[in-house]
Amino acid sequence: MPDVDRERAWLLTVDGAPQSYVDLDDPEHLEFEYARRLAHVLDCAAEPGAPLDLLHLGGGALTLPRYAAATRAGSRQTVVEFDAGLVELVAGHLPLATGSGVTVHAAEARAWLAAAPAASADVVVADVFGGSRVPAQLTSVEYAREAARVLRPGGVYAANLADGAPFAFLRTQLANFGAAFAELALIAEPAVLRGRRFGNAVLLASDAGLPVAALARRCAADAFPARVEFGDPLARFMRGALPVGDADAVASPQPPQGAFSLG
Repeated sequence: MPDVDRERAWLLTVDGAPQSYVDLDDPEHLEFEYARRLAHVLDCAAEPGAPLDLLHLGGGALTLPRYAAATRAGSRQTVVEFDAGLVELVAGHLPLATGSGVTVHAAEARAWLAAAPAASADVVVADVFGGSRVPAQLTSVEYAREAARVLRPGGVYAANLADGAPFAFLRTQLANFGAAFAELALIAEPAVLRGRRFGNAVLLASDAGLPVAALARRCAADAFPARVEFGDPLARFMRGALPVGDADAVASPQPPQGAFSLG
């Protein structure tokens, strides 16, 4: 069940695992590494401060929408969160600022994406976990093609995923999005990429060139540095992986015990 730690900075946990961290006084403060990497993607998606049309699949405590509202005033943001109880909890305890431009809907992400207008978003951010796993309906090539349909030309898809060696799930996801987009990149800590531990990885896709140089600089400067893989190294990483259709899609792997615990 969701739980909110009542402090100046709020930590939302689900079944004991950290789900979202929000500092109501400083929405630009991002505690979790994966959230900072997603924020780097938003920072590099357009000129600094320029408003964007954002679709967030998965809402949590609205950490990233709050960040985008603070850094890109005038953005229009749609958040789709499956857990209606969580939506109500966050609205009651962590309300958005007036005029944030963020609209939250309690709905299923794949169904919402299928009904969304074509070419209606500049960025689609997917951070959807059922418990600790990405649901199977969000891991197929058909889902990747729906995301491509909803993005505008030059738009960016960014997904928070999790996997460990031998990376069967992550490689399949890259193959799915490689079938739907011209450009791919992957952001993760070196220890994760080398297979030393299970962890988060941010998958990026676009029909245009991705800002990999700018992202690499930002990710390398973090307290927990990450690497941006693209081009030939990424092609070698995903070599032999094939897209998976809806009929064969599976949820992301179960994390090892304690992989994302609070310690």
